[in-house]
Amino acid sequence: MKHRTSRGAPHRTALAGTVAAILAAGALTGGVLAQQAAAASDPLISQSKPVTASSVENASFPAAAVADNNLATRWASAWTDSQWVQIDLGGTASISHVELDWEAAYASGYQLQTSNDAASWNTVHTQANGTGGTEQIDLAGSGRYIRLNLTKRGTGYGYSLEEFKVYGQVSTATTGYILANPQVTGATPATGNPAHAYFHEFQANCTATHDLPDDPIVYPGKPGASHMHTFMGALNTNANSTLESLQASSTSCLAPGDKSGYWMPTMYDGDTPVDPVGLQTIYYKSGINDYTAVRPFPAGLRFVVASPTDSATDFTTHPGYVAGWECGNSYRTSDLPTECPGGGQLNIRFQAPSCWNGLYLDTPDHKSHMAYPIEGVCPADHPVALPMIEFKMAFPANLDHLAQLHLSSGRGFSFHYDFFNAWDAPTLAALVDHCIVGGLQCNARGYDENQPGKGAALNEQYLLP
Repeated sequence: MKHRTSRGAPHRTALAGTVAAILAAGALTGGVLAQQAAAASDPLISQSKPVTASSVENASFPAAAVADNNLATRWASAWTDSQWVQIDLGGTASISHVELDWEAAYASGYQLQTSNDAASWNTVHTQANGTGGTEQIDLAGSGRYIRLNLTKRGTGYGYSLEEFKVYGQVSTATTGYILANPQVTGATPATGNPAHAYFHEFQANCTATHDLPDDPIVYPGKPGASHMHTFMGALNTNANSTLESLQASSTSCLAPGDKSGYWMPTMYDGDTPVDPVGLQTIYYKSGINDYTAVRPFPAGLRFVVASPTDSATDFTTHPGYVAGWECGNSYRTSDLPTECPGGGQLNIRFQAPSCWNGLYLDTPDHKSHMAYPIEGVCPADHPVALPMIEFKMAFPANLDHLAQLHLSSGRGFSFHYDFFNAWDAPTLAALVDHCIVGGLQCNARGYDENQPGKGAALNEQYLLP
């Protein structure tokens, strides 16, 4: 049955008439008004925060709509009783008031629940006989997460909620949310089945440029706060880097339009830094089955891949793991090898998450706005398919000193890397469209040597023609 877009209108008129009648009868006392005014004195703490839900009816009614402070948008669920929608408030919060603005398809039964970990929930309010409209609820709760646990529908449809407004105080605020502008809402994961293409990728080829104990994502504005990193891409990347400063830089990448910052823990031979030699390969590829749905990175997106605190098991079971450390005939090792049979370079390949939630360019943990595809499809709460970056790094291996090799972050399984997108937008879009969406295996010019008739995205100077 088609979703009726006009369902929201009647409850507004009916509610206005009801309130007018109550006021005329003198039933709405000054005490009630004073109570609501006191609760409303706390700030709105839910706006533009991350929202997840048990389901969405379709892409036109995303979960994020309940936290956009816009009554013209709404979330709509599947048409079953047991559903939920929850908001990450970004830090431990004391919650004093909730406003629910229902479209005509309301909940007659629900619970408001809070949690510090989104796993164990505490019920702070129960409604057994709701009638929809606009509900104002004073309560005393605390937690980082608040969930509307829906148990009984008031109509034959699903649940349709325009706003889930939460008021209170965030006492231990978690900073680090950077809003995307514009945000991408209403997206659903791509599940198309395009014609088979064995490759759908292009390369960014960049050299290592400098080593600094800086990390502009994890420790922005704090020079020397990090372990040593080896940087590629923008020549001026440091603790104070911003999108604007990166875009104003020159680059060590073949494509002048790639001003992005790429960095990883520095390799050491004893006390001597060992940087990768020559052009390194950073693949941009499709991580999903429907490679035609991949779109370019938004300007300023940044994230961290893996963690310096990972164990050997964490490293080898990580969804970004490709083949571990390789040297000569030794491969798939979690730690740096102590021998290199046959000689050669020391290599590692590791893939980044490629599914974006569409809301944030960065989050406090520098990871939760991104996710890995699951069996070739992005998860519902991270529906936007972006290029999957894969680092393929090659370090010179001194065969006499392999046992002295270590990373600035620790053992070999502490390998991780950071990405800060500062591509020239038209250049990146041309490469993504020609090579990833076009199902080609491209070099840094966007040229597939096996399909020369398809041409190149960039000219011989690696610039847009």
